[in-house]
Amino acid sequence: MAEKRNFALRDKEGNEIGVFSGKQPRQAALKAANRGFTDIRLRERGTKKVHIFEGERIQVPKPSNAPDWMPASIWKPNVKKLGVEKLEDI
Repeated sequence: MAEKRNFALRDKEGNEIGVFSGKQPRQAALKAANRGFTDIRLRERGTKKVHIFEGERIQVPKPSNAPDWMPASIWKPNVKKLGVEKLEDI
């Protein structure tokens, strides 16, 4: 079974502004998108890879099998992978 990996969220200047974890980069990107980030650049900790995603979150009605305490509409994240970059220096 794959272990969780840490991905550092980078802003446009290259500063790392947060850390998200997941077994795959997409899982970490979905977490970032759910918090409102749209331009998602995740550097995998321990490597020089930067995974680039485009994210959004939309409000959808709750599922039919949802518990009673859940609100009528919920936020659903969506991401699209644009590619992978390699950093020259960290």
